Amino acid sequence: MALTNEDLLAISQLLDTKLKPLEDRAKNIELLLENDTLPRLQNIESCYTSTYRRYANGISQIEAMAADIGVMKKVVTEHSQCQ
Repeated sequence: MALTNEDLLAISQLLDTKLKPLEDRAKNIELLLENDTLPRLQNIESCYTSTYRRYANGISQIEAMAADIGVMKKVVTEHSQCQ
């Protein structure tokens, strides 16, 4: 049984009709990702990276303070023993 051009055209139109809602949903998903989700992810990333930089700088400051405290403890201990 061979399909005629009319049959193929009818099948094509049926497929177009069935696929249209899927295409619309896919387009809506693309728009949601582009306009809502992506900007939110970029904001989260920005907050995360700035917080990471602050913590990274804070670690070196804490290490420097720990070294200073160690020196101060040693000096206070030495001065306490002298009296």
